[in-house]
Amino acid sequence: MRAPSDQSDQSASDRHPAPGGLLLCHDCDLLQRRAPCPHGGVLRCLRCGAELERDHADSGTRSLALAAAALVLFVISNVYPIVGLAVNGNVVQATLWGSVEMLYRDGMWPISGLVFITTMVMPATQIVALLWLLVPLALGRKPWRANVVFRVMGVARSWGMTEVLILGLLVALVKLAHIATVVTGTALWSFGALMIVLAGAGASLDVAAVWHRISPMPSPQDPERSEGSAAPLPGFTGATCGIALCHCCELLVRMPAHAGAVACPRCATPLHLRKPASLSRTWAFLVASIVLYVPANVLPVMDTSSLFGTQKDTIMSGVAYLWVSGSWPLAVLVFIASIAVPMVKILGLAYLAWSAQRASKWLPGERARIYRMIELIGHWSMLDIYVVTMLVALVQFSALAMIKAGPAAIAFGAVVVMTMFAANAFDPRLIWDHVEFDHV
Repeated sequence: MRAPSDQSDQSASDRHPAPGGLLLCHDCDLLQRRAPCPHGGVLRCLRCGAELERDHADSGTRSLALAAAALVLFVISNVYPIVGLAVNGNVVQATLWGSVEMLYRDGMWPISGLVFITTMVMPATQIVALLWLLVPLALGRKPWRANVVFRVMGVARSWGMTEVLILGLLVALVKLAHIATVVTGTALWSFGALMIVLAGAGASLDVAAVWHRISPMPSPQDPERSEGSAAPLPGFTGATCGIALCHCCELLVRMPAHAGAVACPRCATPLHLRKPASLSRTWAFLVASIVLYVPANVLPVMDTSSLFGTQKDTIMSGVAYLWVSGSWPLAVLVFIASIAVPMVKILGLAYLAWSAQRASKWLPGERARIYRMIELIGHWSMLDIYVVTMLVALVQFSALAMIKAGPAAIAFGAVVVMTMFAANAFDPRLIWDHVEFDHV
């Protein structure tokens, strides 16, 4: 475990206790002795380099303040217009809700629902969940149904895409600038601030410390002592010792030798030494992604009607338009996010699933990094969906031009969702199950 030597000065009440002194890596399942986490530092896994623990100075106060600020910014972002478009004295302004409503009225309800969930429901859920947990703790009380709220917040953090929305708005503004005069609205700036504040609130939250205040519980003892093994601790994994890590409250739980479904004793989250049917579910989602990837890139993603006729644009033609118009940095960005990233995710996950199925021992560290990269870039493919959403909402000059979403938008949105499901279904611990580790 790599960590500097100086200690954190955070108060004892905000630290996660370590009975038994063990940490279990959520990516490779390696059991390790806990080392002191330095002030502002990070503990990383000896084997795969995944983050095991991070010191959060004044976590509760900082997260609460940022969550309160995020709530204010979220309201402003959804009440005021994001951007306006002026042509011949006619002005069209768009709010995020208005854009969602426009897609729904045009019959594109799958895309309307996807945009609504990822840009409104999930960020709002994350903000409310943070306040639900932190306000009672600040008042010296325990939050009601904290276990359910934590699980919901985890889903909301994975599917909230405010940062992708901001980038999509910037691409849309470049395209709109060639059509008419663009007037930025209050919500554009508040959305930018919301992106930063919400990311800060999530990053500063110390999950282990919050759960220790809600419901402190002991962890399993060191297997060297409890089982009398002479083997060095880094040779143990959670699976070999029958210990599972709860991904909700980060508690180490000893699994019964013969039992069916097991729930975490602290937060009631279902526990498994490995994700059930991980590979079969991953392959199912990947096959669906591959099938949908073809129409997503062949069919038109946007239909434009104007005085000069009707034009149908695919994702690639949109990239070409940005390049020809001189906005080559955005053209490269859209190409990477909308064409390269989905293909990289599909190929990367297929390689990971295939190698895990073959019990391959080849380059496990590199495969673990591929998985973390896929998790990091997974939701950025939504960029083109948000661009189309804003263009549909703003270009509604019936006498001059109108833009509607094309059938490829539905297929492309489904590709993003399927690849995210595939990444979530894959268990990265399968990469390491047949790899020995002898480091002491």
